Amino acid sequence: MFEPQGAGFFLLLMVIFAALIVWVAVAKQVVFRVLAACLAFVPAMAFGIASVNKFYDYYQTWGGMISDLTGQGASTIPKYAVAGSNRQFDKDIGRVTSTAEDAQVGYLFQTTIVGQRSRLSRNVYVYLPPQYFQKAYAHYRFPVIELLHGSPGNPQAWLSVMDVIPTFLNLLGAHPSDAAVLVMPDTDGGQQYGLQCLNNPGGIQDMTFVAEDVPDYIARFVRVQAPGPAWGVAGYSEGGYCAANIALQEPDRYGAAGIMSGYFGPIQSQVPTGNKPGSPPYTVNVFAGHPALQLVNSPSVYITKVPLPVPLPAFWLAAGAQDKQDISAAANFRQLVQNRLLLQNRLLLQNSSPDVPFVIVPDGGHQGSVWRAALGPMLAWMTPQLAVQAAKADAAAASAAAQRKAHPVKSPTALPSAPAKGQPAQK
Repeated sequence: MFEPQGAGFFLLLMVIFAALIVWVAVAKQVVFRVLAACLAFVPAMAFGIASVNKFYDYYQTWGGMISDLTGQGASTIPKYAVAGSNRQFDKDIGRVTSTAEDAQVGYLFQTTIVGQRSRLSRNVYVYLPPQYFQKAYAHYRFPVIELLHGSPGNPQAWLSVMDVIPTFLNLLGAHPSDAAVLVMPDTDGGQQYGLQCLNNPGGIQDMTFVAEDVPDYIARFVRVQAPGPAWGVAGYSEGGYCAANIALQEPDRYGAAGIMSGYFGPIQSQVPTGNKPGSPPYTVNVFAGHPALQLVNSPSVYITKVPLPVPLPAFWLAAGAQDKQDISAAANFRQLVQNRLLLQNRLLLQNSSPDVPFVIVPDGGHQGSVWRAALGPMLAWMTPQLAVQAAKADAAAASAAAQRKAHPVKSPTALPSAPAKGQPAQK
């Protein structure tokens, strides 16, 4: 009742505000009237902020809000410097965790990734599902889902606002074989920015960090599949745009894309002044003067330009019924994807009818309740596909290893070396 969206909290603010207004009216001394009037601004401002929060249905608990805004929740998540091989990582994780407990609930940690290509250094959350610690999956390379947050926001929102881990565990309870590793990178470098996962010409290479540096880093150390059909990307709001844009531009690195209340053309970005992290943000169209880049980064346009022989990831869409703009944008993009798949099927002489799932969440607009409601269905759609691809990749790797073992490549017989000058030749 007294949580950020509770009726009790709103009533309390109204009572405090009314009491302060009465104080303004009855106070005899001017100093107390001024003090009461100034204090009245506090509950009035809090009421306005709480109303916005309730409208977007974002923070549901005080703990979630404080954790997200102050970063206190991040301090409770263990930090781990990922290094070494896959085997070394598994050994190191086994030393710092309780394997029996992790085999029931999984393990969440945070690490810092320094992009080899982008040169960006950012925090990334990684969640290993319970199956990662179970003997039956000891040699299994897991699929991965990269989750991209909205703006303003940070990767911790997937935990404190979206409740992704309880949602995922509920899914795995019924379908344990669909387990995947969840990777939640910081896509903006700070809540004051909105970089939209774009490569700014001459500036921050955000897409390179999200779509190349993060997957390559995780695949190098964690026991997961290499970027490709067994990797998925998903996001909400700005993260939804990121997912659509990245999936089209990096079709060989992702097999599926989930877009919740996303948009399909870049808007103005909030970038740090001078491209220096931590500096004040300013609003800019990063593609001003670059029409070709603007087109490539507009999914609703670029999808009509991708050559037909190029296989695209599978797409899944969701939007709130009350946000007509989100509904229209998603429906239009869905039609474009289906048209392209139809043409591609004809090129391959296939008669299958393509379908792109589109979930309309009732009683919601562009807000947290819609994304939370869509998260479970999106994961239920994506994880089986990625699991199939991971199993295929493991089977192919095992077959190749068996072939190498059965038919080892012999080293060529070394030829006798020429005699040194002044030495007799060997017979």
